[in-house]
Amino acid sequence: MQYELLSRPAMTVARLTLAAGESITCEVGAMIAMNGGFNVETTSRKKGGGGGLAKGLKRMFAGESFFLNHFTATQPEQSLIIGPAMLGDIMYYQMTGGTLVVQGSSWLASSTGIEIDATWQGLGKALFSGESMFWVKCSGTGDLLLNSFGAIHCVEVNGEYVVDTGHIVAFEDTLQFKIGKAGKSLVGSFLGGEGLVCKFSGQGRLYFQSHNPPSFGKLLGPKLKAR
Repeated sequence: MQYELLSRPAMTVARLTLAAGESITCEVGAMIAMNGGFNVETTSRKKGGGGGLAKGLKRMFAGESFFLNHFTATQPEQSLIIGPAMLGDIMYYQMTGGTLVVQGSSWLASSTGIEIDATWQGLGKALFSGESMFWVKCSGTGDLLLNSFGAIHCVEVNGEYVVDTGHIVAFEDTLQFKIGKAGKSLVGSFLGGEGLVCKFSGQGRLYFQSHNPPSFGKLLGPKLKAR
């Protein structure tokens, strides 16, 4: 598969070019446009594999769709354009084994060699991190596309790194995080507008987004007219 990211970072879409017989699995509703030489299959399981009902339900708990769309090129050089529901960026990640932990709703597409599952992050972290109780867990080998609200930034963590709650996109499973206050004083942290933060430790790549959907919703909500 070849890919090209267009209109970065505010309104990014991905143009994918697939060879005959090549497949890509996408989030439901991600397709914007495509050539006629695609076969589209909608199932709750991995392309050519298992999963079915149980994994579909787990994906729903993690903030993704129960169903998956599998696009298979039936002719050479077929082009598929996909994009996220929210305005923001798309990042490409080449998986060569290991596991990438992704916040719910940030998984966009992946090749058939990648397993998409969900993992429990714990009730305490869910309540205070601004994320859901489940994360999407991507493992295997192949191409992975993630999306964000706003631009995506990457940092190589070696020790400790702090990210404000609600800004996490993904992190390698060699990293762990705990919830803590931004400053020494809890009252001072909240008065300063930061409150609780996610404190990562270990060694690995961490991806975070420039904007926070819950904070944006709180600002936008009062300005919308009631129906």
